[in-house]
Amino acid sequence: MILRDMKKKLLQLAAKFPVVSVTGPRQSGKSTLIKNAFPTYAYLSFEDPSTRELFQADPTSFLKRYSHNVIFDEAQRVPELFSYLQGIVDGRDEPGSFIISGSQNFLLSKSVSQSLAGRVGILRLLPLSYGEIARGAQRPESAWSWAYRGGYPRVIASDIDPLDFYPAYIETYLERDVRQELGVAKIEEFSRFIQLCALRSGELLNVSSLASDCGISPATANNWISILSSSYVIHLLRPYATNRGKRLVKTPKLYFYDSGLLCNLLGIEDADELAMHPQRGAVFETAVVSELMKEYLNRGRTPHLSFWRDTNKNEIDVIVEKGPVPFAAIEVKSSATFRAKYFDVIERIAPRELGLKADSCSVVYAGEDELSSPRGRLVPYTDIPSILGFGGQSHLAAPQFRDSP
Repeated sequence: MILRDMKKKLLQLAAKFPVVSVTGPRQSGKSTLIKNAFPTYAYLSFEDPSTRELFQADPTSFLKRYSHNVIFDEAQRVPELFSYLQGIVDGRDEPGSFIISGSQNFLLSKSVSQSLAGRVGILRLLPLSYGEIARGAQRPESAWSWAYRGGYPRVIASDIDPLDFYPAYIETYLERDVRQELGVAKIEEFSRFIQLCALRSGELLNVSSLASDCGISPATANNWISILSSSYVIHLLRPYATNRGKRLVKTPKLYFYDSGLLCNLLGIEDADELAMHPQRGAVFETAVVSELMKEYLNRGRTPHLSFWRDTNKNEIDVIVEKGPVPFAAIEVKSSATFRAKYFDVIERIAPRELGLKADSCSVVYAGEDELSSPRGRLVPYTDIPSILGFGGQSHLAAPQFRDSP
């Protein structure tokens, strides 16, 4: 089993909150993480129809039996659960009583915010980071092997061919999440919509163009973007905003959470093909942005990431913000060979527009050598966390959490 960086934060929250919620995409390892962190807890999955029936037939008796030290998986399938949990935790404020998880962020978050606000610690688990893969399995041979395989634990831990895993994953997602839970009727059009999104990963979001190419209305396209976001398939990177930036673009960029899933949707069949593919830059940038997000989320922190782009198409790929000001500027280059020109744009823009010095500017590339220069840092894809100032903190051993008596 691959040890997850989030375990430490999960145990910390369970020692403080009566309820802890863990959301994330299907197959990202939520159940494995929770079971490993709380091995003595009862485990019930509402994916099981018999468990759902037992709860819905008599919620009061059900929760008398499972009143503390219990894991409720796929909790979004029984939204009425959260109102009952509110009454229990209000009457007995016992840390770590309930661990709830689910793969539908919108449905689960809505239920949590309505019933458990202030009583719940919230975490989001994405697929494996590079560091988790390198420590727990075979270290990726190259940037292209890393990006092609993606981070889904079953692909890595069981050494499943991505060509076998991702098509089944997509089909399952479309059937279970989209059709059954979110009520999308046009499955064929929705499937094409996902593929069209894949062709635009790393680009400014153009809803009208997406809608036109898919043969749907812009309103439907916006709704489907929301569904893909809530299911952790895509996310939108917002543009950097400042009162001085009158000429900055205001449209977000679309990214996939997992580069392996993206490669499959693009029809890429192995790492060597990816290394020569026209979309290789977009795939690599997708992997880097996702890696930055994982480093924050695994610590229970909200990523404050944006990009800088003006109307003349001058662009910095990622701005890391801390509080109201930029902390770091990052350019992403898909070459494994360093060229001095990689620093040209970031050196010109970052000091003037963002107030950042060279030591806060980095170029992440597909090579493995690191370089510090008066123009900024050259950072290999293997060491992305160092940009954020986290170092190896997330890799420390997790503290032990004592079960409630």
